[in-house]
Amino acid sequence: MRRLSIAVLFAAVVFVAGCGGGGGSAGGGASTQTSSLATKPPGVVVAAASKAAESASSVHMSGAGNQAGKPISLDLTFVRGKGATGSISLNGAKFDLILIGDTAYIRAGPTFWKKYAGPTGVAQLLNNKWLKFSANNAQLGPLTKLANQQSFFALLKTHGKLENKGDTTFKGQSVVAINDTTQGGTLYVASSGTPYPVGIAQGGSSSGTITFDNWNQPVTLTAPKGALDFSQLTG
Repeated sequence: MRRLSIAVLFAAVVFVAGCGGGGGSAGGGASTQTSSLATKPPGVVVAAASKAAESASSVHMSGAGNQAGKPISLDLTFVRGKGATGSISLNGAKFDLILIGDTAYIRAGPTFWKKYAGPTGVAQLLNNKWLKFSANNAQLGPLTKLANQQSFFALLKTHGKLENKGDTTFKGQSVVAINDTTQGGTLYVASSGTPYPVGIAQGGSSSGTITFDNWNQPVTLTAPKGALDFSQLTG
């Protein structure tokens, strides 16, 4: 079963692109007052955070880490029911991604295309150009799987044994820390207001941190002009 950890989320990035240690530090001391979430069972807190995240109209997610010795970073904004926009970097190969409904657009430089497109001619053709394709496309479609807000936060629901570590701070924000004691990793949930996820941290060999912010901010998804049609390139 998948665990609540940064490793799972970063591994998902690697997986869709075809390619334990303990929880990270919260970056601050515990709050002087006990929040209501700090006294709730950890599974209840995680379920509430997952529900809040899946129901939000939008959210920005950014982070960096290491999976199987390979550096991974991502910077994505989800728009619920509409799509996503941002960028992902896999082992130094970065690509920009826009998902609008079932239509996706990707743009990448030569480093990415040489690694994942094969022939040099293809890499030169696609170099820094937007490529349009269906999110259901067998070859490129998996790149869009991580850009689904509900699917991404559904990962929070699959976890090992949880422990509520109580109130603390994460990057200056008051949160409740939930540890996955089975495989490591810590989920930080806003301790007041709507229980949105604030961050996830993982130590050990698969280390990294993902932060979540700008919940419910207005976001416009715009299709890039002049995108090459992948279906026409492949026949």
